[in-house]
Amino acid sequence: MAETMVRMGELAASAASGDVLVSLGLGSCIGLALVDRRAAVAGLAHVVLPASEGREDAPGKFADTAVPALLDAVVAAGARRLRVEAVLVGGASMFSFGSTGLDVGQRNESAVREQLAGLRIPVAAAETGGAKGRTIRVAVERGAVTAKAAGEPESPLYPALSVQVAA
Repeated sequence: MAETMVRMGELAASAASGDVLVSLGLGSCIGLALVDRRAAVAGLAHVVLPASEGREDAPGKFADTAVPALLDAVVAAGARRLRVEAVLVGGASMFSFGSTGLDVGQRNESAVREQLAGLRIPVAAAETGGAKGRTIRVAVERGAVTAKAAGEPESPLYPALSVQVAA
């Protein structure tokens, strides 16, 4: 099993059996997994901010650039566009700024969901909000996604596709 760390502003896609894509310490950031379980292809982006506003930093950093870039990466790795589903983890309210509207975590989640809706990618599961940081793990071959909140056990969020064996 090979773990690939996807750090802030990065994205990765894989079709290699045994690969696990991981983002640690998602606070207000969103860990966005795009999965085509039938093709055994998955990708993960660690989205930091909602909008690039014309900046051309790492494509995984902003929701408006990360979502289409990650979709392109999973399709290039062998996913079928029409089977891709999304899983979101993170978007916590890590800092209190009073009542100045939506916080960064909520804005990140909203921006990612807006991009996914525009690309007609369904959100199959999400564990977002709250005040705890989380870790997301994506098992590429099985198409399973787990989430782990700080101080809590890891739990299945998006179960693996059951494999049917012909008798």
